Amino acid sequence: MVSIAEPLPRYAEIRRALEEKILSGEWPPGHRVPSEHDLVAQFGCSRMTVNKAISALAAAGLVVRRRRSGSFVAAPKSQETVLEVHDIKAEITGSGRAYRYVILDRERRRARPEDLARLGAARGSFDVEALTVLHFADERPFVHERRLINLAVVPAAAREAFAASPPGTWLLEQIPWTEAEHIIRAENAGADVAHHLAIARGAACLVVVRRTFQAGATITAVTLTYPGERHQLVARFSPATR
Repeated sequence: MVSIAEPLPRYAEIRRALEEKILSGEWPPGHRVPSEHDLVAQFGCSRMTVNKAISALAAAGLVVRRRRSGSFVAAPKSQETVLEVHDIKAEITGSGRAYRYVILDRERRRARPEDLARLGAARGSFDVEALTVLHFADERPFVHERRLINLAVVPAAAREAFAASPPGTWLLEQIPWTEAEHIIRAENAGADVAHHLAIARGAACLVVVRRTFQAGATITAVTLTYPGERHQLVARFSPATR
């Protein structure tokens, strides 16, 4: 027996079409959704149907409705694409928020055993640049970053002031990576991280540990700690083909 799926209600079809533009990135955060008048003309339906579709998107947190201004693609939480090496500065500015960063600590040193472990190096004698950076979105602490840069791979980092761009942005612009590794875990904020993120000590945090490589050598190892209630991970993928 063949089961025939019921057709979607008209408002659900419209919602799906608009949702696809949002989730695909064609409409980024802050993008103005076409007016109800324009959508009525585009989809050949009533204004009530369009309103129902927009209301459903708003209820799902995908759009924000502003009186007398219209509807806009929402960015209620930071979204990190799990399988990409993203640029924090671009992520924040792309969502329409003001960005700044502060380098809390910086040290050039010979790689210690714990540094080698973070970089995934079994042994070696080379220098690293160790940095602690705090990123802000609209003057609110966004993410705490601990980064090691392998100076044997990126010697120019020792001379870079990181005055115009944060270390992560600078690295993405300066040196191509060929492989990346992510570890994602939950942690409770320690005193130092909690202080800088302006959250309670012991608050739930989302931690992303990332290493990037070039021809097998580790470029950088970074630990990004986000306030858990303000960050989510997003992955979009297709079924594997056989």
